[in-house]
Amino acid sequence: MARLTTNIEAAVACLRGGGLCAFPTETVYGLGAAAADDEAVRAVFSLKHRPIDHPLIIHVSDFADFADFANSICELAITLAEQFLPGPLTMLLPRIDGKGDLAAANLPAVALRAPAHPFAQA
Repeated sequence: MARLTTNIEAAVACLRGGGLCAFPTETVYGLGAAAADDEAVRAVFSLKHRPIDHPLIIHVSDFADFADFANSICELAITLAEQFLPGPLTMLLPRIDGKGDLAAANLPAVALRAPAHPFAQA
């Protein structure tokens, strides 16, 4: 477990410093950046050769963190979260202006997910 902890600490330090890191989820390995760091998010788009107008999924620790990016969470989203999160479910919800703008390709909605993988959770 010490190695996992060291890797998590290194990943967190990297992300907080504006860097990128690869991390596992239960379905894929993701290339991550801090969603609020536009320079880092641009680097993700660039490295993935992804058009800037194709939004990214923002990963958070748990469903409660959805409120950091979504300005409205409907009853259906709550029901789905209770049933399936954390896990391989991505929800598209109305986005708070100024939060994750570039990651969401400046669209009015944001894709949010709380992966269940232990590394992503940590």
